[in-house]
Amino acid sequence: MKKFLQFVDAADDAVTYPADRLLGMTVATDATLLMKFESSIGSFGTDGAAADIVTLTITADTEKAVMKAISDEIALGDAPTIVVCDDVGSVFLHTDIASCTIAIDS
Repeated sequence: MKKFLQFVDAADDAVTYPADRLLGMTVATDATLLMKFESSIGSFGTDGAAADIVTLTITADTEKAVMKAISDEIALGDAPTIVVCDDVGSVFLHTDIASCTIAIDS
């Protein structure tokens, strides 16, 4: 079954990515987790490096637990659409996810 990851950071600002377009998760700073996806608009920049970045604000020092929860849900979850972060509806995949921001083709 194909899986999708969904993020909502404002009433009219949301994205849903196929899980197989997730390139990786990186701890940027304490309490900040970056999720990098293949560009949704396909520009990939002139050097092929452009990507979409979803920044998760999380509880400090919970990066490993949050990354594991996301990975486990992709691998083992039953739902085809995984809501990782919905700031508007206050729905979060893990209790340590507080909010998200979306940057398309950064």
